[in-house]
Amino acid sequence: MNNCIVVTGGAGFIGSNFVNAWVQLGLGKVVNLDKLTYAGNLENLSAIQENDNHVFVQADIGDREVIAELLKTHQPKAILNFAAESHVDRSIHAPGEFIQTNIVGTFNLLEEVRAYWNALADDDQKNFRFLHVSTDEVYGSLTASDPAFKETNPYEPNSPYSASKAASDHLVRAYHHTYAMPMLTTNCSNNYGPYHFPEKLIPLVIHNALNGKDLPIYGDGSNVRDWLYVGDHCSAIRRVLEAGKIGETYNIGGWNEMSNLEVVHTLCDMLDKQRPKESGSYRDQITYVTDRPGHDQRYAIDATKIERELGWKPAETFETGIQKTVAWYLDNQQWVDNVTSGEYQKWVGKNYQTREGA
Repeated sequence: MNNCIVVTGGAGFIGSNFVNAWVQLGLGKVVNLDKLTYAGNLENLSAIQENDNHVFVQADIGDREVIAELLKTHQPKAILNFAAESHVDRSIHAPGEFIQTNIVGTFNLLEEVRAYWNALADDDQKNFRFLHVSTDEVYGSLTASDPAFKETNPYEPNSPYSASKAASDHLVRAYHHTYAMPMLTTNCSNNYGPYHFPEKLIPLVIHNALNGKDLPIYGDGSNVRDWLYVGDHCSAIRRVLEAGKIGETYNIGGWNEMSNLEVVHTLCDMLDKQRPKESGSYRDQITYVTDRPGHDQRYAIDATKIERELGWKPAETFETGIQKTVAWYLDNQQWVDNVTSGEYQKWVGKNYQTREGA
């Protein structure tokens, strides 16, 4: 076993941010496994494509032959599982893909990692880690007065996406308790930042605003999320991998609760200053659409445990993080244009344009 890690889903939004930072910080070799579905994008990794410490493998986490050969060849000290179908709206339209990737795929990955881990020498077994990256959505929904999610909250998923992630979390927990494998789980709040595929709220609003399109808001826009800058999420994962207690779960949040409408207003006001329209405000493009089924009202993460036990807390406020995010999108319009062509346009039409106004 050498100074190498395997990252699954490392061409997606959070995964690519993690891989880029790991390589650029000089932390060792990364073998990056990604299926390259619609949200996986090799352009996200262009800064490290020539770096010898980054090895890309296009494959599915459910392909056990590929996983087995990869583990045998590279002898990693850790596996970090970012790979997942992750969009709630897509899970409502096509839940089968979420079951296949998030549950069956995680199971197949775990089985191959278990075989690899069992064959390691005792010291290597003790030093090995499997870190599973999950979401706060497994905990369900909060009312305005409920305390934020802690690691001890019961799982109450409300969408096919969150149910599939909850199942994968349970598999990881079971493999630790049944097979004594050295597992870690992180549950994060809503991420935002560079390389975010523009089906999610923040990049969608930026893209639509600049292109003169409607800014669709579900219901009345009162749904609340805890916003976490992706760079902070990556630093938290590195800290959990380094010092997290085996078998434990760590909630990662940004301590930034905002309603969807507040977020959209913030973005419109920033764009009004940085990329003003000929007349009017970007707020004029806001439109309210019929809410999605089972839309959770509020998510909030209590990130006290990771700060108390591991000394981690976010470096960015929402104000500083959103400034970096808007600047990145304004500076990288070619990336946006490349990922918003073709099938993505069909998806937007299916999900938003067929909804009647609320």
